[in-house]
Amino acid sequence: MKKLIFPLIAALAIFQSCACGGGKESAEVATKAETAVVADSVGYIVKVGDMAPDFTCTLTDGSQVKISDLKGKVVMLQFTASWCGICRNEMPHIESDIWLKHKDNKDFVLIGIDRDEPLETVVEFGKSVGVTYPLALDPGADIFALYALRNEGITRNVLIDREGKIVMLTRKFKEEEFKALCGMIDSMLQ
Repeated sequence: MKKLIFPLIAALAIFQSCACGGGKESAEVATKAETAVVADSVGYIVKVGDMAPDFTCTLTDGSQVKISDLKGKVVMLQFTASWCGICRNEMPHIESDIWLKHKDNKDFVLIGIDRDEPLETVVEFGKSVGVTYPLALDPGADIFALYALRNEGITRNVLIDREGKIVMLTRKFKEEEFKALCGMIDSMLQ
């Protein structure tokens, strides 16, 4: 079931279109506003087959990564936070079943994106759950909001192919879904 969030934004865009004299450009703004607020039943605003929204993130070591610069690689984004119990349960599995298996493959990138927490918290969180894969900061959950409704829950995984298209989306930590994610990564890296 799809949700339409913030219908006021769409109405405002349409009102602005009428108030400003309309025209093709104003109609396009209204259409984009309406499209931008549609989410699936678990809060994703992207879908399999979409190009992954681009962003630059800062890792806990201070380096920066721009997603569009990773074209040609298989990329997994894991949206997480220290306060998320499901994340704490899932992350050791990501570490052992995905990261340790593929970390030396130059065609694979895994980034855990921590939702709206300060650097010190993210570093301590990574240590406490025993992960060695890179963690990035997401102040204000702005990166998260490119993929899902800002106030929706985590944990979420987004798998991106070598062309930059989304090939799998997961929500929460479900054993069968996680096995499918691992299998898809394995096959994409063969």
